[in-house]
Amino acid sequence: MNSKDKILQLLGLARRSNNLVFGTGDTLTAIQKSKAKIAFFPIDGGASQQKKFRDKANFYQVTLVEDFTKDELSQAIGLNRSIMAITDNGFAKKINELLKEKERN
Repeated sequence: MNSKDKILQLLGLARRSNNLVFGTGDTLTAIQKSKAKIAFFPIDGGASQQKKFRDKANFYQVTLVEDFTKDELSQAIGLNRSIMAITDNGFAKKINELLKEKERN
């Protein structure tokens, strides 16, 4: 199983353990209140939303992952949502490790 699949599985686990915030408003609020440890925005998302999320994530020093499509993110969590943030340190740490592994390969 590759890193991408493992990250998507972790998103599903984070949702089931209530460590995932999803939707535009809730995710932005989590970033601003420093609850978000890592945020996800789809590759095929809108340009204006993308700029907003990049700016917020950069300002509040939250990692923003833009490696997945809307469909991949929605399927991973079982809901029709593509913007989300992990609020748990453990999940965020493992996803960061997998992202670094993905970059090396």
